[in-house]
Amino acid sequence: MMLVVRVLFFVATMVTVTVGLHRYLWLRLARDPAWPVSAQRLVAIVLVALVLATVATMILVRSASRETLMPLAWVTYTWMGALFFLVASLAVGDLVRMIAPKPVDEARRVFFARALSAVAGMFAAGAVGRGMANMRAPVSLVRVPVTLPRLRGSRAWRIAQISDVHVGPTIGREFLDQIVDRVNAERPDLVVITGDLVDGSVAALEAHVAPLGRLAAPEGVYFITGNHEYYSGAVAWCAHLETLGIHVLRNVSCAIGGDDGFTLAGVDDWTAHQFARLAPGHAHDLEGALRDVHPDRPVVLLAHQPKSVREAAARGVDLQLSGHTHGGQLVPFNFLVRLQQPFVAGLARVNERTQIYVSRGTGYWGPPMRLGAPAEITLLTLAAG
Repeated sequence: MMLVVRVLFFVATMVTVTVGLHRYLWLRLARDPAWPVSAQRLVAIVLVALVLATVATMILVRSASRETLMPLAWVTYTWMGALFFLVASLAVGDLVRMIAPKPVDEARRVFFARALSAVAGMFAAGAVGRGMANMRAPVSLVRVPVTLPRLRGSRAWRIAQISDVHVGPTIGREFLDQIVDRVNAERPDLVVITGDLVDGSVAALEAHVAPLGRLAAPEGVYFITGNHEYYSGAVAWCAHLETLGIHVLRNVSCAIGGDDGFTLAGVDDWTAHQFARLAPGHAHDLEGALRDVHPDRPVVLLAHQPKSVREAAARGVDLQLSGHTHGGQLVPFNFLVRLQQPFVAGLARVNERTQIYVSRGTGYWGPPMRLGAPAEITLLTLAAG
């Protein structure tokens, strides 16, 4: 019952926000510039159609086949990006209008309203074009040296991290094939996938995640759930990934290497407990993940959301690897992410022992574009201090 209530609340919130943003666009792009009534009606019809398409896509992404949904998804997700940039630029214009002198007559008011809508449109078009070009560019390979004082010996451990791929309506097998080839070319000691791998069911995406079975690393390939796995059938996905030779770490740990190695631990996503009926037994349980850890071995924790790091630091974890934020994906959204997560991207120190690395993500979610937050494959090199 609680799950049904949460789903209905989410749908209602999504529809309300979507309708509100589109109404704001109509006010600023059609009514305020005082275009002819016929033009205002045309804009209204287009915006209503985009509202319906956006809501339909968000609902169908969990059930429709990828081939059926792909054309609609490309249109609506691209529009989502344009909507974001339009609203952001128009909101800045509203702030300027609040502090600027008021126009002395209606003609000047209309002129400024039309100028604002034109500037916002040009900015949004440029941002969308640049963002989509960035998305089509090769994913960046980011090399990150990390010093772990409690690591023994002179060996350096190389961990390849991919995160937030979001295989789904607009990301498929071809993209993942390229990622796997580049990771294997680096010959890491182990590979970790820190959640939000998929947006869709196993039946819809099984063929598109198949390249993951080619990932090769002497110490293994490991996966933890992100919040999007719980929208897509986490139980089925965990079972399927095991058939590809990927070890799913669900609130457990394992030893990597001998005396000069470390402990690798992984937890379910921070929100997993909210899906107890769909994924029985799933919950973020750091205590359970660290239960068998030897106190003298450094611990590397895989936790999808950066907010897990506060508890991890309190329990003496040496390094947490996370994703979830996409580095903001689209500037200036990165500033809003900071309101929800303590870290957005890159390597940071939490306290004297604990560090965290947050990946900007390897794919993207929603708008097929990135601006100011390039996608990445991360190659971390762990060495003793």
